[in-house]
Amino acid sequence: MKAFGPVPSRRLGRSLGVNHIPPKICSYSCVYCQLGQTLKMQCDRGEFYDTKDICREVIKRVAEVKENNEIIDYITFVPDGEPTLDVNLGKEIMQLKASGIKIAVISNGSLMWCEDVRNDLLDSDWVSIKIDTVSEAIWRIVNRPHRSLKLELILEGLQDFSKIYNGELVTETMLIQGINDGLEEADKISDFIANLSPNKTFIAIPTRPPAENWVKPPKESIINQTYQVFTEKIKHVEYLIGYEGNAFSSTGNIERDLLNITSVHPMRKEAINAMLDKTGSNWHSIEKLIENDVLIETEYLGNKFYMRKLPDLGSLNE
Repeated sequence: MKAFGPVPSRRLGRSLGVNHIPPKICSYSCVYCQLGQTLKMQCDRGEFYDTKDICREVIKRVAEVKENNEIIDYITFVPDGEPTLDVNLGKEIMQLKASGIKIAVISNGSLMWCEDVRNDLLDSDWVSIKIDTVSEAIWRIVNRPHRSLKLELILEGLQDFSKIYNGELVTETMLIQGINDGLEEADKISDFIANLSPNKTFIAIPTRPPAENWVKPPKESIINQTYQVFTEKIKHVEYLIGYEGNAFSSTGNIERDLLNITSVHPMRKEAINAMLDKTGSNWHSIEKLIENDVLIETEYLGNKFYMRKLPDLGSLNE
């Protein structure tokens, strides 16, 4: 399934997701990634799925949601990997804009040094870029980039994009305890972000099970210190640290919906319970998926999460 949701988004309201990258192909292997470690490291753009098939499935899902009198605030490219790896991203954005729904792209920003990537994103309405650090050593620890990527070029590309993009530009900085949460680093990051003049800047912490068990959010006092540093230089700064809620949508096929959503968006137990109640289903559906080894249960910060088990693609890292 290339379309999933709508899911409740802390940034975008009701977001219909587009999953146009196979799991899990990415240019980064971030230590905090909710989908686990990257299965295939890649930074060359390619065609993964047929553009017509992707757009046809998304438009079909839009129609289904509207028939249920539900709201979609954004169609969001937020796949199992880095969305800008899709060489047809620009075409897909243009075709889906015809739906009349705003288009969002959530990117790690790693390919922003490429002019074609920057151009592809110009027609989107909302773009979020990851900026966890501007320091080379920390970048390699937190984001674990493809070996051919260069941070300096990425940062230059972000600056170039901010000058030509007329949509809503958003940045996100994920704070990891003991890694990038120091005041000196906060000062450097905020200096860089301020020069981009984003519409909004989010300070985030891990709220879902991360790729590495040692990843923890900073203490509240440290998060607040970072916020204070950011707000001295950046106009609109917000936390992205709360729970997004339980208002997930269902087509009525609870097992299919759960697998579609949890392939890119781990769900807390209470969210699944809310969906089960809405569809008149029971926990037996969840037990069945776990027994069939397609859904896994995990725990983080005292909360139980459920996510789709990723396929074992072997040793594909380059």
